[in-house]
Order: sequence, then structure tokens, then C-alpha cells
Amino acid sequence: METTTLGRTDVEVTTVGFGAWTIGGDRNAVGNWGAVDDSESIAAIHRALDLGVNWIDTAPGYGCGHSEEVVGRAIRGLAEPPLVFTKCGFVWDDAGVVTVDIRPEILRRDVDQSLLRLGVDSIDLYQIHWVEPENDPEIEAAWQALADMKASGKVRHIGVSNFDVPQLQRCEAISPVETLQPPYSLVERAIEAELLPHCDELDVGVVVYSPMQSGLLSGRVTHERVESFPENDSRRFDPNFEEPLLTRNLAMVEKLRARAKELGMLPGQLAIAWAIANPAVDCAIVGFRTTDQVQEICGGPTLRIDAATTADLAALTDG
Repeated sequence: METTTLGRTDVEVTTVGFGAWTIGGDRNAVGNWGAVDDSESIAAIHRALDLGVNWIDTAPGYGCGHSEEVVGRAIRGLAEPPLVFTKCGFVWDDAGVVTVDIRPEILRRDVDQSLLRLGVDSIDLYQIHWVEPENDPEIEAAWQALADMKASGKVRHIGVSNFDVPQLQRCEAISPVETLQPPYSLVERAIEAELLPHCDELDVGVVVYSPMQSGLLSGRVTHERVESFPENDSRRFDPNFEEPLLTRNLAMVEKLRARAKELGMLPGQLAIAWAIANPAVDCAIVGFRTTDQVQEICGGPTLRIDAATTADLAALTDG
């Protein structure tokens, strides 16, 4: 498994990390991935670590704390535990309805609860998960709270997820932003215009998520499978899984499949390789829930493609 230095930190990370959203299960009222088997989730984490993956990305909002609990169980007692990235700023009620709250007192409570669920003394990377327009005026106070956590030793590095350039600049004026976590895939390329150049200039570590667009680029999604998704499946709220984009995207996947076959890869492997080939991207979160999924991505060919292939794929998907 190839490694790289994460932005301006001194942390060496594998170019693929274990994404723990799906193992949160179905405890959220909406935006979940269905029921999970915790023992299978733990086995998947252990298989990823065996194959060289050295970090896990989770969040309290994934299954109302359940993902962090499962990650904590998986890494407890390991001689060489992985790096653990998690987030803050999502709260939920008894019905599993999740909302955004980035007030400093909430974030200070969040970090203590995450430390307990994960069973660690310090979190390797702590990130503000999300902001809604009504939270925007609170960004400075929230970011100062994270800077204070870093100074106290509760977290080692701090970053943000789903922020735009002006929001990053506001944080940067208080304390350096070490990482950004944005979506990025062959069908979700908005960050190429402003975010990636900004992060590249300041050496902000870029940890992209959904390089397979929630499985859309895996080569296994069909119209029939989409129709069978549970009503609260997260993908039902993604326009890429709705018409007219779904038909267009599935046609694009067939082109991806043909190119992957030429390279001795699977469509999902090639989609991930394309995302991490961008020089401004440090690493990618790949969501896993079974050992077979881990083996397919991390136990296969190296996820490296040349510049010509990268450009060809971009042109392919543009068309």
C-alpha cells in the first residue's frame, strides 16, 4: 500500500483509508446504509489493516455514534493501531434525526464522547463535519475550539469537511487548516475549480471522499438495484442516482468498465486510482463493510495510473 505525507503535517498515510460511514448501520432516521453485522464490520477493518491500510475515517453522525463504537472495538488492544480520523458538529435526537450544531460547547462535548467511544487517548485528525448557512457565523468560534483541543492534546491535527474557499480562509486566519475533506469522483469534480488549487497552494492535506460516488462507479449498480434501495438509503437523496443523471452515469460506467478491463482493473479500482492521481489529492476514503470489498480494492493491483490515462478518463467522463 503506497503512502504519502498528509499536507503540511508530518503524518504518513496510505493513499486509501477505511471509510466507516456504512458500518454505522441504520440508526439514523435518514441517510443510512441499512442494517449491518458488527462482527463483519470489525473483520473488514482487520482485513484492511492486514493489507496495509493505516487509517480509518469515522464520525459520530454515522449511525448516531455506532460507527465510532465499532471502530473502537476493532482497534482496541492492537499492537499497531491505525490512525483514527473523526469529526464533530452533528447532534441527534432519540428518533435518530441528525442536525448540525458547531457551537464550541457542543464540540467540546463531542470530542470527549468520541474519545470514549473510540477508546483512545487522542484523536489523530479531528474535523468539523459540516456547516449549514445558519451555522456559518459560528465558524470562527468553532475553529478556535478545535485549535484549543489541539493545544490541549485531545487531538493531534485539525481539519474541516465540506468547506469552501472563503470558509477555509476564515479558519486559516485563526489557526492553520491542516486538512480538507471534500467529495471527489469522476462525476463530482466541482473541487477542481477553486478548492484544489487553494489547498495545493497552502499545502492543505486533501482527503477526498466518495471516489466511487457511493458505489455508483463500482460497476455493480443497475437501474433495478437503485429501485430496490430502502426508502432511507443515503443514495436515494443523491441526484446522481436519480433520472436523468442515473442513465447518463450508468452509460459512463460502461466506458469506465471497458478502460478498466484494458488495464487489468475493476471499474471501482480505476475510479479510485483516478481520484488519487490528482497531484493536489493526498488520499481517498473508500467505504467498506465486508472483507470481500476490502480485498477487492486493497488486495488487487496497485492503484496507480499514468497522466495520459488520467486525462483520457477525464475526457471520457466529460463526454
